[in-house]
Amino acid sequence: MGLLYRKYTLILISTFFIFYLTVMSFAQDGSSQFIGEVTVGESKRDVQIDTPDPFTVVDQGEIYDRQAGTVAELIDSVPGVHLINGSTPQGSGINIRGFGANGTFGTDQKVMIYIDDAATGAEELYRIGNQLFTDPELYKSVSVIRGTVGSFEYGSGIIGGIVKLETKNASDLTNNDEDFKLRQSLQYSSNGNGLVTSTTMAVRPSDNLDFLGNFTLRRQSDQKSGDGAVIGSSEYSLPSYMLKGKYNFGQNVSQSLTLSMTNTTSDEKDVPYDTFQTTGGAFGNVDRETISRTFSVSYDFVPADNDLIDLNATLSYADQSIDQEYVPGSSFCASFPLPPGCRGPAPADGYSTVNADHRYETTKLTIKNTSLFDQFGMSHQLRTGFESLQKERKSADSAPGGTDARLALFLIDQVDVSSNLTVTPALRLETQTITDEQGLTGPYDNTALMGGISARQMLSDDVSVFYSRAYTESLPIMDDLYNAFSGRPQPDLMEKSEKSFTTEVGAAMQQSLSASKDDNLKVKLTLYSSDLSDVTSYSRIDAVERSGFEIEASYASSAGSYVDFNFDKSRGSAFDATGIETDWSNEPADTFRITFGRKFNSDLDLSWEISGATKFKNETTEIGTYAAHNLRATYLPNSGVLDGTEIRFGIENVGDRLYTPRLSTRPAAGRNFKLTLSRNF
Repeated sequence: MGLLYRKYTLILISTFFIFYLTVMSFAQDGSSQFIGEVTVGESKRDVQIDTPDPFTVVDQGEIYDRQAGTVAELIDSVPGVHLINGSTPQGSGINIRGFGANGTFGTDQKVMIYIDDAATGAEELYRIGNQLFTDPELYKSVSVIRGTVGSFEYGSGIIGGIVKLETKNASDLTNNDEDFKLRQSLQYSSNGNGLVTSTTMAVRPSDNLDFLGNFTLRRQSDQKSGDGAVIGSSEYSLPSYMLKGKYNFGQNVSQSLTLSMTNTTSDEKDVPYDTFQTTGGAFGNVDRETISRTFSVSYDFVPADNDLIDLNATLSYADQSIDQEYVPGSSFCASFPLPPGCRGPAPADGYSTVNADHRYETTKLTIKNTSLFDQFGMSHQLRTGFESLQKERKSADSAPGGTDARLALFLIDQVDVSSNLTVTPALRLETQTITDEQGLTGPYDNTALMGGISARQMLSDDVSVFYSRAYTESLPIMDDLYNAFSGRPQPDLMEKSEKSFTTEVGAAMQQSLSASKDDNLKVKLTLYSSDLSDVTSYSRIDAVERSGFEIEASYASSAGSYVDFNFDKSRGSAFDATGIETDWSNEPADTFRITFGRKFNSDLDLSWEISGATKFKNETTEIGTYAAHNLRATYLPNSGVLDGTEIRFGIENVGDRLYTPRLSTRPAAGRNFKLTLSRNF
């Protein structure tokens, strides 16, 4: 009763705010003006202080400066984000606030990945599931939304957070005043002899039409850890490409049509089936080809004379295929006498699970509109939307196939109650039908009504406080159609959703520390608590309780000096059906990151980054404190013969420190020198 009471109380409050505050709104003339979110700062990364939502943006400049080999390596600098083996595209995953990727399954569905609004990523494919398989060179920005309160526009069951990637546009290179632009980048990294070549071409045939294409080839041999030992399965070859076009038309160029496509391929030979490990083990090795592609077409209509219409309709398609074949004799259970841990000799042609091929196809249509208006002395930014999503998966061993079809409606109303108070209620209604490809069980229908509310109060011109409370449900997934061991249908799981409440409170400030006001300090503190019940994603666990806090701060002076800092600390417990409490098995370590930098004459940027974790200890694991030092230099000459050339040099893990981050199954890479040369033509 207590859970139902809290759930429906929260939903009723959200419903009240949405419908009471917006009744008769569309009778208004829509003449009000809306001031969007403001991002302030001159350091490496801005702190988003003007919103209650805990989110962080890694922009194009930082993407280039970090010289990351994977998108995961870009966002591990965000507080609350923790990686599983983030330096390789395979066998890596993203964990946010203790949810998402884990060392047993690919992901628990509580962290979502979007590429130009296309929903990507696998489900609970045993030890080979992949959340994010793409290349950083394809993107202009990566945003991380942590927690639940900012998720209702994107999906259900999101407790950890959302990673949103936005592909580059032609206008990013041409600046809307050139008809052709070519960018060529070459990169070398010493640890693993990594090589990257990336070519981007932007063409603008007319003022209303532009195209962009990118091809990137990224290669790396096996890396070495801080003690000089080879890190197994860290070798890869990753060709990627992206095509994008945009056409602007209509009265006052108020309409646009955008098409984008991304494709990344990996062809691995004789690698462990278990992508989280460095050796084949009992499963053995496989030859594996992985292809991840996305397509999207987006229509926008933003008439200049009507604040009630800001319409977007996006049709997207994401496709991930994994084809693999056992390498004969590679299982350690294929030798005699059988080593400890083998239940019996491995089949000559490998286990059926190891030879299974997988394919996910997700088609999604989203139609949403944003309206700006005044009512009852309050300003509204109301987003309403409809979403249709269909996920199809082929049947394979240990991975039931079928169709997961969903329909959703969402409403999010940002209400400026006064000049100092903003309240944002949100609702999402989602229905689901799961159909078994074999037709032996189901179909199963589920419905969930979710919602939340956030508020931000300005205490002064420089200080604000915020609060949010959100409820969401994780609807069943195709993996639970059958028991993995007995093969029997599980109707009890297919008619049960996981339920979660998340509460956040925090404060933000912006302040000058000098009388001349030539510097800028920004700080944002978020405390959160998440309760998950009716658990189906993890074995022998009925509930999970987690809490923690995150700090983001930056300081920048007009002289060019800057400091960026973030820290996150959390703790979690798991409870079985009898109420016995244990440490949460996916609990990350408390991590920190601080960057000291100086910009000289706008063309040279030098920085020193320290990242690490405090001591971690639970019932089964103990990991000592560690810190790694990274040095970076960016030189962007804006005159002379080098005008248009970009030179970036970095040294990662300067001290060649040997450490294995909490949740990872491989040690971190040792000292790595990186050099990138880029030129715009």
